[in-house]
Amino acid sequence: MFLKMLEGNRRMIYPVIGFASCIALLFLSFGDIWVNNVDKRELESLSFVKRNGTHFTVDDKIFYVSGWNSYWLMDQAVEESSRPRVNEVLQIGAKMGLSVCRTWAFNDGTYNALQISHGQFDERVFKALDHVIAEARRQRIRLLLSLVNNLQAFGGKAQYVKWAYEEGVSMNSTNDSFFFNPSIRHYFKNYIKAVLTRRNTITGIEYRNDPTIFAWELMNEPRCMSDPSGETLQDWIEEMSIFVKSIDKNHLLTVGLEGFYGSKSPKGLTMNPGPWAGELGSDFIRNSNISTIDFTTVHIYPDQWFNFKLEIEEKMEFVSKWMDSHIEDGDKELNKPVVFTEFGLSNLSKGFRESDRERLYKTVLDIVYKSALGNKSGAGAFAWQFLVRGMEKYNDDFGFVPAETSHTYQLMSNHSCKLALIQGSPTSRRVCLTML
Repeated sequence: MFLKMLEGNRRMIYPVIGFASCIALLFLSFGDIWVNNVDKRELESLSFVKRNGTHFTVDDKIFYVSGWNSYWLMDQAVEESSRPRVNEVLQIGAKMGLSVCRTWAFNDGTYNALQISHGQFDERVFKALDHVIAEARRQRIRLLLSLVNNLQAFGGKAQYVKWAYEEGVSMNSTNDSFFFNPSIRHYFKNYIKAVLTRRNTITGIEYRNDPTIFAWELMNEPRCMSDPSGETLQDWIEEMSIFVKSIDKNHLLTVGLEGFYGSKSPKGLTMNPGPWAGELGSDFIRNSNISTIDFTTVHIYPDQWFNFKLEIEEKMEFVSKWMDSHIEDGDKELNKPVVFTEFGLSNLSKGFRESDRERLYKTVLDIVYKSALGNKSGAGAFAWQFLVRGMEKYNDDFGFVPAETSHTYQLMSNHSCKLALIQGSPTSRRVCLTML
C-alpha cells in the first residue's frame, strides 16, 4: 500500500528506503553505538523540544519521535531492589535508538503514592521521580510525563473526588466532578505546581527548566461521560492548559486524548470505531484546537474498541484509515503535530499470533515514516508497553520484553534509524552513519 501510494515518486524514494534499510541492518549489529558514540559534552547540552507548525524541532531542526510506554518507572524507582529495572529499560530504549519514553508522573493515594493525600507528598517517591529524570538524561532519552489518570489505576480522578468528599466538599457523586468541581480543580492545580516547580535532588534542575522532559500531558485518556456535549471537558482543558503555561513556558503541552471525534464532528460517524466513541465528552479537533495545547495525541487499540470481533485484515484497514484521518486533521485543521502515544494489539484476541502484533507495529510505524517523508503532521509513535524480565504483575495483554521479541525489537530499531536519517539532527545522522 505504501509503495503504491508513492509509485509516482519511486525513483526518489526507493534509494532512500534502500539506503535506510542497509544502515538499519548494520545498526542492529552495533546498537550500542547509539549511546557510546555520543560525545559527553552533547549529553550536557540538551535543548528543549519546540514546535514549528506541524513539526517538533530541536535547535531549529525537525525532530521526529520514536518512542515507547513504560508507565511504571517512578513506581519501580522507589525501592533500591527494583530501581535497576528503570535503568535497564532506558538503556534498552537508547540502544534501539528510541528518543522518548512516556511514563506516569503521578501516583495518588495508593501504594508508593507520590501524593499521599491532597497536597501532601512523599519525598521518597519524589526522589524516585528525580532518579527517573536523571537516568533518562544520562541515557539521552526524553520523557513525556502524564500528570493524572482518567482511570482508577494509580489513584486517578476518582482519588481526587474521594479526597474532596472526605473533606466535606459538596459535589455530584460522579467521578467526573474532577472536571467541574472548583475545589477539585484547585487540588489539581496545586499538584501541577508542585510537580512543575520541583527541584531535582540529583541534577539540581527544576522540572520546568529541564529539557530532558519532552512535554507534559494533562491526563491519560480524559473522558467526561456525564457531559457528552463536551463543554465540561473543553472548559477544564482550557483552564488547566493556561495554568500549566503560566508556570512553565519551556515545555510543550498536550491533552492526552485517545483521538475520538465528538458526536457533532463531521468525522464522528465515519471514523470513530463506534457510536459510543462520540459520547465520551471528548472531541479530537475541538480539544486540540486550543492555543495553549502544542500538539495532539491519538491511541490505537482495534481489539479493545471492536471487542475482538474483527479479523486481522479488518483491523489493519481501520488502523490505516484512523491514522491517515488524524494526520490529515493535523495538517489541514490544527496545524499541529500528531503523535500516536499508545498502540498495541491484545494477546487475548481470538486466534492471536505474535505475527499479528508485529503486523500492527509495522503498519503504524510505516505510516509515521511515510508522513515524515511527505513532510506531514504525523510526528511519532509510542508502543504500549515495554517491560523487563521479572515484571509479570505489571504486564497486561499488550506488554512485552523487547529482548524476547527479536522481530519487534528489530522493527522499532530500524524505524528509529530511518527517522534519524531524515529528521536533520546532526548527532542522530552521525551516529547512524557510523554504522556503515
